[in-house]
Amino acid sequence: MANQAATTQVRWWVPGDWNGFFGLFTNVVLNVIVLTGLCLGVVHLPADTVFGRILPALGIALPIGNLFYAYLAWKLALKEGRSDVAAMPYGPSVPHMFIVVFVVMLPVYLKTKDPMLAWEAGLAWAFIIGVIILSGILFGPWIRAHTPRAAMLGTLAGISIAFISLRPAFQMWEVPWIAFISLAIVLISCTANVRLPWGLPGGLVAVIVGVIVGWIAYFFGWSDVVKASDVSASFAQFGLHLPVPGSEVWHGLVNVAPLLVTAIPLGIYNFTEAMNNVESASAAGDSYDLRKILAADGIGAIVGSILGSPFPPAVYIGHPGWKAVGGRIGYSLATGVVIALVCFLGLTALLLAVVPLVAILPILLYIGLVIGAQAFQASPAKHAPAVVLAIIPNVAAWGQLQVDSALNAAGTSAAALGMGKLAGSGLVYHGMELLGGGAVLAGLVLGALAAFIIDHKLKEAGFWAIAGAVLAFFGFIHGGQLGWAVSPQVALGYVLFAAVCFAAGMSEKKAPS
Repeated sequence: MANQAATTQVRWWVPGDWNGFFGLFTNVVLNVIVLTGLCLGVVHLPADTVFGRILPALGIALPIGNLFYAYLAWKLALKEGRSDVAAMPYGPSVPHMFIVVFVVMLPVYLKTKDPMLAWEAGLAWAFIIGVIILSGILFGPWIRAHTPRAAMLGTLAGISIAFISLRPAFQMWEVPWIAFISLAIVLISCTANVRLPWGLPGGLVAVIVGVIVGWIAYFFGWSDVVKASDVSASFAQFGLHLPVPGSEVWHGLVNVAPLLVTAIPLGIYNFTEAMNNVESASAAGDSYDLRKILAADGIGAIVGSILGSPFPPAVYIGHPGWKAVGGRIGYSLATGVVIALVCFLGLTALLLAVVPLVAILPILLYIGLVIGAQAFQASPAKHAPAVVLAIIPNVAAWGQLQVDSALNAAGTSAAALGMGKLAGSGLVYHGMELLGGGAVLAGLVLGALAAFIIDHKLKEAGFWAIAGAVLAFFGFIHGGQLGWAVSPQVALGYVLFAAVCFAAGMSEKKAPS
């Protein structure tokens, strides 16, 4: 009878799933559009390869996670007899999108002038990423059990603030007359829980109103945030493209050694981010098995690479946000199905042509706000300094990205200008580069150090500092590449930090109570 009662409470779709669906689908489809542009404009892959192989492969790899996570949410709801369980979000890993293009594929293209060889290298790299993520199934739960929540949620907050919230916020202020309308609707409906007319979800209303305002402005000649010509042009990409497995990934694996330099730390990044996101979901009330989450990530990357996608998928940051806006099981399920259709039919450009980008950016900003706030709300209040310390490496990584992008636009680089000139202008570039190297892992280490020290667990802090020294020495954190003695001074700093912690711990034990 208990199981039957629980079953009747579990619904595959609730009204709040519209909020979750429009938010997550928007996030994922925008990333699909971006990676499509990178393939065409940076690596110069042929259009038939992009629309005939890469996107259809994503149309299989992405729903693997969305559908599996919906199933896990359904099982959890049945097990615990709850109707408020939210599925984990899933999509193409955003950092990996840019890294596989600019660090793996582009150098091969520039060296060989052959975009197909560059594509093969990207496929092999994605395959290795998947294998590394699957290996995390063995030791992931142990690491999660021995890592302070403030460290895990803090480094996640750093990602959300730096890489999810800031860019949408900047873009919103470029077209505030649309953005502010959508932002107001999202904040009123989601943070204040105000019921909108007819019970419509806030995310859906924000997008619809933004579309209406954008097209009214276009027809009256006030703005061109949307254009009829873009809609017409987008139909050129329409057509049915089904996934086809190929041998390209195996060709790429022939030269596997150079790929390991970035694949190993980024595979660990994926594992670490998955661990943090599982902890984030647990703090929001939904406890998932980390091993199963990692299995979906790893299998999605491997299947995608075999079918033709060099873009590994990953569990997304933002579970508490989608849950807060009412998303349950259906939003993830629907996102997987609709994304598959978009990829198979080549509809990405059409969607972006119809919906003004600025109308959906407030949803992404809100998700970033929720994750940033959760790090403080779900951790002990005394661990707030640890949360802030865990955030900082991702801010440094974001800052370096902005500086590098600006210098690249000017036709130069930090190395070409020299550290002296940059320092003379007040920019501490080298320190920012070191602090932001391997930002997710670095934030985890620094947050753990601070949390254990706050709790007077100085021995544990010392061991984490030793771990930080090892990671820095080999370049997993505070370095731009893997190798021997990549950041020896930083490693020495961690060793000395550990020595201070061990010494302080011994003196504290000897001190009279």
